[in-house]
Amino acid sequence: MSTSPSVIDTRRDQMFPVLEPFEIERLRRFGKVRRYDAAAALAKVGELGIGLILILSGQVEISRRDGLGHSTQIVTYGPGSFMGELAQLSGRPTLIDAYARTPAEALIISPDQLRALLIAEAELGERIMRALILRRVGLLETGAGGPVIVGRAGNGDVLRLEGFLRRNGHPRQRLDPDTDPEAKALIERFHVDPGELPIVLCPGGELLRNPSENELARCIGLVGPIDPNRVYDVAIVGAGPAGLATAVYAGSEGLTTLLLDCRAFGGQAGASARIENYLGFPTGITGMALMARAYNQARKFGVETAIPDEVIGLEAASGSGSGRFVLKLATNERVIARSVVIASGARYRQLAVDGLESFEAASVHYWASPLEAKLCAGQEVALVGAGNSAGQAAVYLASQVSKVWLLVREHVALPRRPHCGPLECGGVGEDHHHGRRRPRWDAGSNPVATRYWRGGASSNPTSVPVHRGGSQHGLALRLRRSLGRQGIRIDGCGRGRGPILSGDKPGGRVCYR
Repeated sequence: MSTSPSVIDTRRDQMFPVLEPFEIERLRRFGKVRRYDAAAALAKVGELGIGLILILSGQVEISRRDGLGHSTQIVTYGPGSFMGELAQLSGRPTLIDAYARTPAEALIISPDQLRALLIAEAELGERIMRALILRRVGLLETGAGGPVIVGRAGNGDVLRLEGFLRRNGHPRQRLDPDTDPEAKALIERFHVDPGELPIVLCPGGELLRNPSENELARCIGLVGPIDPNRVYDVAIVGAGPAGLATAVYAGSEGLTTLLLDCRAFGGQAGASARIENYLGFPTGITGMALMARAYNQARKFGVETAIPDEVIGLEAASGSGSGRFVLKLATNERVIARSVVIASGARYRQLAVDGLESFEAASVHYWASPLEAKLCAGQEVALVGAGNSAGQAAVYLASQVSKVWLLVREHVALPRRPHCGPLECGGVGEDHHHGRRRPRWDAGSNPVATRYWRGGASSNPTSVPVHRGGSQHGLALRLRRSLGRQGIRIDGCGRGRGPILSGDKPGGRVCYR
């Protein structure tokens, strides 16, 4: 767990604002008053939320509870305080417990009225929205209110499930069955065979054995059934930057909008460790933070989301001249819309390497998020390729790992001088002056990818160990010229000079050859 200050410590006043009496009066038109006896439950983890709850009188105690039943008090609300976080924008399951300490009276603002409030009362809406976002950040820091994953850190299915929850901005906890007594107790309690790991304990008490993303999403309430008879103005397939932008604009115009994606919101941009060239963010921003803002903005305007839900077919609705379309989903559900926007994005290209599939999600990855960085901390990492989207990956990982190796194609444009010999660069399955040489992925306990150099002073092959289980991670990469902007000095012959010292790990460096 991070030792950095919690958001509750640094931004407590913004997380838990207290409204003035005249501000409360402005909000009364959006809700209905309800009274609660002492000890009555206003909200429970895992149950559908009823919206924003503004305390008018009495006291309400808020606590977070993990999947193991451990409860920790967060704050006690009094008159002028309001309960809720981002789940209340769409009526999803609550991530906290709330009980009345004394007889209490509250104004209940339903999800649809809450969205209307955020738009109609701009100044108050900004304060409320900021509080909802910060409260979700606080829950993400602790993992409270989310599912508990029991499995080993390097397991491919554990990485898959953790990555899915992280990309969807949902709290979670992970317990290692080898070291955590509570994990062992869960395994014994539910009679779980080691081959069934990982298991997931949902907040409602349901146990899943190595679930799919869709099964997990439905267990924790991220996605629910779609009304087959409802007609949407706009259905958007793909929740990357283009899909999210479309959703925000459609929702802000009052169109009934459904946003679908088979995995998570944010697309490739959401997996970027840091984006430096996005308009309006001169200091840069993480891809996840940028895409989360867009996603929350879409929900603020009433956009419905079905994530993860995979679209597998598109056809015109029956009936001559109906002007409607039908989307068929992998769950055998259907969506009817008057217009459809397809923003399905790019598909990652894979290396033509025999046996690569067996290492994916365990040792080979296609982005460098904090999850992957944590797994390979202090080790050597190989970045294969030179695409624009992963430029930040090398710089980001340099502060987390002992060394970053870039393996790029021979025709990458680098500055060179007439007297320089052939460029030295790592070749993976490339045509070289000495013939075509391909990496070798050994299926034994110590798999090896052999990297060949061509030309220059170093012509001997170099071996890079790639262990199963996540001890070495091939990730995505970066434009060479962007590395230069980040401090890697490239001489006239195109060879990297000197280490990069970044973060609090002076040993971290990017090696470019």
